Amino acid sequence: MKAKGNFFLGSTNTPKFEVREMDFGDLAPDQVLVRNMSAGICGTDVHIYHGEKGSAAVTPPVVLGHEYSGIVEAVGSGVTTVRAGDHVTVDPNIYCGKCMPCKMGKKQNCEHLFALGVNVNGGFAQYSLVPESQCFLLDPDLDFDVGAMTEPLACALHGIDRAAIRPGQTVLVIGGGPIGLLMVQLARLAGASTVLLSEPVEIRRQIGTQVGADGTIDPIHEDVPRRIEEITGRKGVDVVIECVGRTFAVEQAFAAAGFGATVVLFSVPQVDATSPLPLFDVYSKELTVMGSFINPDTHQRAVNLLNSGRIEIKKLITHTYPLTGVEDAVLMQMSNESIKVVVHPQE
Repeated sequence: MKAKGNFFLGSTNTPKFEVREMDFGDLAPDQVLVRNMSAGICGTDVHIYHGEKGSAAVTPPVVLGHEYSGIVEAVGSGVTTVRAGDHVTVDPNIYCGKCMPCKMGKKQNCEHLFALGVNVNGGFAQYSLVPESQCFLLDPDLDFDVGAMTEPLACALHGIDRAAIRPGQTVLVIGGGPIGLLMVQLARLAGASTVLLSEPVEIRRQIGTQVGADGTIDPIHEDVPRRIEEITGRKGVDVVIECVGRTFAVEQAFAAAGFGATVVLFSVPQVDATSPLPLFDVYSKELTVMGSFINPDTHQRAVNLLNSGRIEIKKLITHTYPLTGVEDAVLMQMSNESIKVVVHPQE
């Protein structure tokens, strides 16, 4: 079988992406052939586009796209959990299960981690080959664009788990991109009494309010700690979730953290990025500071949430592109005009 794929070339020459014909041979017993219907542009794709590391090393040429959904076209002889015609989402992250992190329950730090759409061909193609273990069933009436958001939602769930929000706490989400807007919704589902969103772009603040933020802050024109006090009646918040990946956002996170607060640095920073740490604040406020990496054991929960309709996704999707427009889609994802950009591989 032959089909089209949009390959990332990893070169400083243009174009960085090129549509090529792919050849699919016979399926291995545990493989599933997926007709890719929708694939999201992730911040990781943007990092890879700029020559930076993904969740694991990228060796071009490779078909990127690790947030995607589709229809099962065919299955290998040993596949029992999905069948042709099923609608599925793909968990791209594959772990060895044998290294020390895997054996210690930290498989997200697997020494041999590799990912579909990062290290091997993924969603920016008409079809993909996927291990059965990585396929998760979607309701047949769920929009494929919504299904493609399972992986980022699963990552956000891991971050929410790390934050350990307790009912009645106040939460500040910094950054109103797709992840930040998912975090706003998840914080509410976790029981937060007040969820605030700090975001300089007006349309993103508006969407933040529509999906559940109790208040929004423009960090360019407003003093964030002062606005928190005006809205909540107290200094600082209980939980800060930083979803920008820039030094200024990290500094904002610490300035907004109240006594005993948890600060989750969720976003993907540049590999060599550093930020000054307010040591006295960490000491005197007894702050808890943590990171959050990918989506160990949360993909099925994300599917459950999307299938149930408890998470608003369609308001976050602002732009769609055909298979030939992957590079334009990546550039649009970098723009303040967009929230979430998706590619439709069959167009």
